[in-house]
Amino acid sequence: MSQNANNFRIEELSGIEPHIINKLKKGGIDSIHELAASIPNELVMDKGIGDDVQVVSELVTKARMSLIDSGLLLKEFCTAEDLLEKRKGLVRFSTGSAKLDTFLNGGIETQAVTEIAGEFGTGKSQICHTLCMTVHAQKEKPRSGKSGGSSANASTDHNVIFIDSENTFRAERVHQIAEDRRIGSVEEILKRIFVCKIYNSAHLEYVIADLGKSIEQYKANLVIVDSVISLHRAEYTGRETLADRQQRLNILLHKLVRLTEIYNIAIVVTN
Repeated sequence: MSQNANNFRIEELSGIEPHIINKLKKGGIDSIHELAASIPNELVMDKGIGDDVQVVSELVTKARMSLIDSGLLLKEFCTAEDLLEKRKGLVRFSTGSAKLDTFLNGGIETQAVTEIAGEFGTGKSQICHTLCMTVHAQKEKPRSGKSGGSSANASTDHNVIFIDSENTFRAERVHQIAEDRRIGSVEEILKRIFVCKIYNSAHLEYVIADLGKSIEQYKANLVIVDSVISLHRAEYTGRETLADRQQRLNILLHKLVRLTEIYNIAIVVTN
């Protein structure tokens, strides 16, 4: 791991007064990576960090610029050559299906949110369970200096966060897949899968809002959300709730996209 996200503590960000740092920490923001991945409105409305969205936006921008200056993110304006180098540095995790991997140009890639959509019983959760195993068979690519991201997955010891909102995760199924595919020590692999059971849409929003902290804590390289929309669909019924539901889902998806870039990880959501 060339740079660990946990090394970039909020205190290292220059130009921020101590009382602002204290507010950020009280709001659960401990690292520059977490701040860079935050949504300003969320920090003001939900975490009570300041009362001016513009000022908070400048804090988030400052954190992002710090990561750019450290070489962990690409600049806002960069050459096509830089972008090509970044694409070469992406890691792809196999879905377990050669044909699906070919369709996805190698598998589920980092720095992107991949949506698996389909009707009930079409195998969405099966792919997610398989990914929990195949991620451990991934051989790490050598990185160039311009790949971008925080290199959170520079280690070959890949960890997975499985956010389960439909009670679909089955440890015995993961165990069976690992044995069938003969992927290393099954017991050791199971220790690297961290499952979060979700009980309602508010709980899902809370977990994703603080997902950066969990990515750092568990050193995750892959995050799976199965499913991202089912709870909101069940709880926000009727046309009059559609606008509120869509706004909440947009915030969730926007946060997930930011996390893939800041932490250089892969995120899979089912729908």
